[in-house]
Amino acid sequence: MRNGATPVFIVVLALSILAVPPAAEAQQPGKVPRIGVLSTLSSSFAVPYIEAGRQALRDLGYIEGQNIAVEYRFAEGRNERLADLAMDLVRLRVDIIVVVGDRAVQAAKEATSTIPIVMVSAGDPIADGFVSSLARPGGNITGLSSLLPELNAKMLGLLKEAVPKASRLAVLWNPKSSGGHHGLKAMQAAAPALGLALQSVEVQAPEELERAFSSMTSGNADGFVVLTDPVTFRNREEIGALAAKHRLPGICEVREFVNSGCLMSYGPSLIGMIRRAPIFIEKILKGAKPADLPVEQPTRFEFVINLKTAKVLGLRIPQVVLLQADEVIQ
Repeated sequence: MRNGATPVFIVVLALSILAVPPAAEAQQPGKVPRIGVLSTLSSSFAVPYIEAGRQALRDLGYIEGQNIAVEYRFAEGRNERLADLAMDLVRLRVDIIVVVGDRAVQAAKEATSTIPIVMVSAGDPIADGFVSSLARPGGNITGLSSLLPELNAKMLGLLKEAVPKASRLAVLWNPKSSGGHHGLKAMQAAAPALGLALQSVEVQAPEELERAFSSMTSGNADGFVVLTDPVTFRNREEIGALAAKHRLPGICEVREFVNSGCLMSYGPSLIGMIRRAPIFIEKILKGAKPADLPVEQPTRFEFVINLKTAKVLGLRIPQVVLLQADEVIQ
């Protein structure tokens, strides 16, 4: 997920991971490891992911309250709180900090250069200065990156296939998201080969969404792409409703948007990435250094289509597109 992503970030995901404990065999007698979780989002958005993370940790032998403790710090959408929340975790001397969202990664990085940091669904950790390379991070940060340059071109291509007459697409993104900048740049590079012109539509707050979709309509957009960040992810229901109101087909990076009314999604599974994060936690608790743990990128992508939305839009999805889908919501 390249994006805003941060895949984004959507974003939201890794909170779950830490909702549970590290392996018993990694613990020293009498010492219960303490994990810190730092996220731009609120705890309410993490509910479906927390259980996925807990199960993944249980599979590794970790049980919260028995052989691990977890300290949660949620910025509740207020990024200005991240620095203080990160310092709070440092003062608590947690053993590992798990971070969700690029802004949270930056805050944790500025707060400590010694406590291991595990990032989940980060955008471009190299361009953002979080790691030296994916193979050899080189510092105290490692984890999972959702950045894949080919992902953005693929999203544009799939929407073009679904709406063959499309010649102009809007890109809905947050300029305060570093992942958004990376995603937009990649799409601008890929668009000409697909015969597409792009319209940049910025949104930094929920109250700007109505204006954003009106801008797409007045700009003669034939469809739109959503780059994931906390604002777009948190307001995906409204995005789905506005897409229907303005009769605009859209493609998003994660399936959660399709469940909320977006026409299609193509990208890595957030749940899948969350289930990988406890592996980093376990390795670090057993003595591995983040500098030596390669940053992982997703290897599997989901293509989901919502035919209910297609019907609302009066759109007939070509069979060749339907055959590519991993899941079709009837």
